Amino acid sequence: MTFLAIRILLALVMANTLPVLSWAQNQKPLVITVNRKKQAQTMDNFGAAGCWYAEGIGKHWPTAKKEKIAELLFSQKLDAQGNPRGIGLSAWRFNIGGGTAEQGDKSGIIDVNRRVEGFLQDDGTYNWNKQIGYTWFLQKAKSYGVEKLIAFSNTPPVQYTQNGLGFKTVKDFKANLKPDKYEAYADFLTEVLLHYQKQGLGFDYISPVNEPQWDWMGKVGEAKQEGSPWRNFEISRVVKALDVALQQKSLISQIILPEAAKLTFLYGDTTQTSQQVQAFFKKNSSDYLGNLNHLPKLVVGHSYFTDEGDQATVAIRQQVADTTQKYGVQFWQSEYSMLADGFREGTKARRSAMDCGLFLAKMIHQDLTVANASAWQFWNGFEPGKPDFDTRYYLIALQPNANHTNGGFQPTKNLWALGHYSLFIRPGMHRLLLNRQDHLSAVEAAQKVMVSAYAHAAGKLVVVAINYETQAQNLQLDVKNLKKGTTYKRYVTTATPDENLKAYPMGKVTQPVALPPRSITTLVINE
Repeated sequence: MTFLAIRILLALVMANTLPVLSWAQNQKPLVITVNRKKQAQTMDNFGAAGCWYAEGIGKHWPTAKKEKIAELLFSQKLDAQGNPRGIGLSAWRFNIGGGTAEQGDKSGIIDVNRRVEGFLQDDGTYNWNKQIGYTWFLQKAKSYGVEKLIAFSNTPPVQYTQNGLGFKTVKDFKANLKPDKYEAYADFLTEVLLHYQKQGLGFDYISPVNEPQWDWMGKVGEAKQEGSPWRNFEISRVVKALDVALQQKSLISQIILPEAAKLTFLYGDTTQTSQQVQAFFKKNSSDYLGNLNHLPKLVVGHSYFTDEGDQATVAIRQQVADTTQKYGVQFWQSEYSMLADGFREGTKARRSAMDCGLFLAKMIHQDLTVANASAWQFWNGFEPGKPDFDTRYYLIALQPNANHTNGGFQPTKNLWALGHYSLFIRPGMHRLLLNRQDHLSAVEAAQKVMVSAYAHAAGKLVVVAINYETQAQNLQLDVKNLKKGTTYKRYVTTATPDENLKAYPMGKVTQPVALPPRSITTLVINE
């Protein structure tokens, strides 16, 4: 083939005018049948948390830098070349602090950046000039049109805890809340919600407990963060008090619970903080909460430590789906990052940014398609780190100065991997049930090509395809009752540095789509 012929072929490939792109010209396409009438769960949101480092960035960093970080997280706009400016999150998680920052070193939390200011003062009054950095990101989320704002608390205010600290110092698994302060804690949370509502920043959801299964114990001076255990009956008590306080103050925020530390605690285990679907939504349970005005039929859990091997990953999520369906509740995945080593997939070598992004996309896919999650949220939006290898904990890698008043930052492949879902799958869209021509199970597909589809009532159809293989693959969509000549827009992320949700020319839905090796592709179809 001559040099000119090669250039012509490449031009045709980039224009997507060939039936099958040259990356995969010898591959038979995977045929996916899509029927809009076969709907699964309704999507509520895709989000991330802005915990800890939001304070320094929002309060101190130069305007241009923090504005760019906000754009990366929240923008739904495209640049002049049609590439997304950000990942268009539809939810943002705001941490209501316990007041450990004011305690300084006496807080017992070793990392100053993980101490969080508290609105409640020792004299019982409120200081609304706290958490200014956190509030800046909340305001930016609202200004970009983020649909759902979520407030969560890791600990009650230190004024109400049993030991006067934001973490436990006794390993008894009891809530670190004084027995006579349940109503006071509920009042505190609703006062915070009421304040922000008056600022035009009303919270759609409030989460009063977080990862109640862990003991959150530490030695003073060695603790890592705020936290408290909660037994199921303690959760039930605080949620009932919170429901009353919300009603009294005419707040419309809904309560989400229990932010289970692992998905397995939602349906299994034998501790006093386990089988939480049954505990809170089985009608004869002593901790039943299914009749409260401000509590939706919804359980919220974290996907940490449930990602070790494809078979176990799928089995756990199938259990979540079976249990939530049995008790008539929805499921949200509200925190995940690669805390455990499942993302290494059997190797001890460093994992590239794209390896991490692909694994993250796979976890999102399994939570949505197997566990039927109607919301998916990442922990954490930004943390100190590098963008090239083992990007386990963050969407944006920070390189802050010593006192976190300035620094550098880079988006990671994790950001764009989440963006393949968050930017295009908007609240109210339905996940669709698909038919694979190859009939692979969820476990079998997890090392090959994973596909999911979502539809909007107005006609928009979104398909996300993860090619986990090292060879290019072809995808052929068979969309029922599709208008003749319908086209799609395609966005692709690969290991190539500048291929991050990169926009490609439109193509016809009737033609196969080339999926590059180790890539994520989103197709947006508008009739």
